[in-house]
Amino acid sequence: MSDLVTGEAVVLGLRTAKLPSRALAITIDMTVQWGALFASVLVLAFAAPDLDVAARAAASLGLVVFYMVALPVLIETLSRGRSLGKLAFGLRVVRTDGGPVRFRHALVRGLVGFAELLMFVGIPAVITSLISEQGRRLGDIFAGTLVVRERVPGGGRGQDVLPPLPPELLRSLGGELVALDLSAVPDGLWLAIRQYLGRLGQLDPAVSQQMAHRLVGDLVAHTGRPAPYGPHPAAYLGAVLSERQRREWARTMGAQQQHQIGQQYQGGYQHQGGQQVQQQPYQAPVQATHPQPQPPQVPPATTPGGFAPPA
Repeated sequence: MSDLVTGEAVVLGLRTAKLPSRALAITIDMTVQWGALFASVLVLAFAAPDLDVAARAAASLGLVVFYMVALPVLIETLSRGRSLGKLAFGLRVVRTDGGPVRFRHALVRGLVGFAELLMFVGIPAVITSLISEQGRRLGDIFAGTLVVRERVPGGGRGQDVLPPLPPELLRSLGGELVALDLSAVPDGLWLAIRQYLGRLGQLDPAVSQQMAHRLVGDLVAHTGRPAPYGPHPAAYLGAVLSERQRREWARTMGAQQQHQIGQQYQGGYQHQGGQQVQQQPYQAPVQATHPQPQPPQVPPATTPGGFAPPA
């Protein structure tokens, strides 16, 4: 087991691969590579029988470089440190800080590996792997990498990484999470918790328990509330991390709704049915006026002779 220190000063107890498992993985990789190289040389011989000696030698050299250097580098870069042999034995190449390898790490390992594995028949690799406590060969030393075991013996046989929690404990834990003040927790501690939970299945059980207790202690020191008794420390860390993500999601959704409401009423326009409708200014209702009743007009009286006296 190797104590790897991340950039956040978190110690990861990963199980490093030793010489026997690495030798078997390299044997599988070399068998596949030499078989592909031999098949390519045969195809080249039948496809271009008229090539002269110099052209045939140049083509053969190019195939050797491709299958022995370029192809392993490409596979390790795209698969994040896994080759066919390493995948068969549950191995993986990582950086010394526990992170995934990149192209430059795979390139250095491929170039140095071509020299120590092919030109010197693997003798330097065997010697350095036996001397190194982490089983590193020359390519790992120059590239700053090491090979770890992703599958721990005995794991994956019906054993869960975290024990299940009773429903009563889950309900009480929900109330504790809602009352937590997570504003004082630094981003470095959140990153350390995510890295720990992401590598939980690769850690030694004793080391995993120690790391979980230490991370819970750091979290309690920043939140000011003690951790509840009962749940596994790693389960509590995962629950707190989920609560933080829930709060961030709710905060983001609230900000988006406020932004949408502001856009709807910006500039005196309101969106209705996908169309912009301009809001009319407010007008007070006009009260209806009723006409005043007029007194009936009496026609003037007339005399029998048809003469109307003057008014």
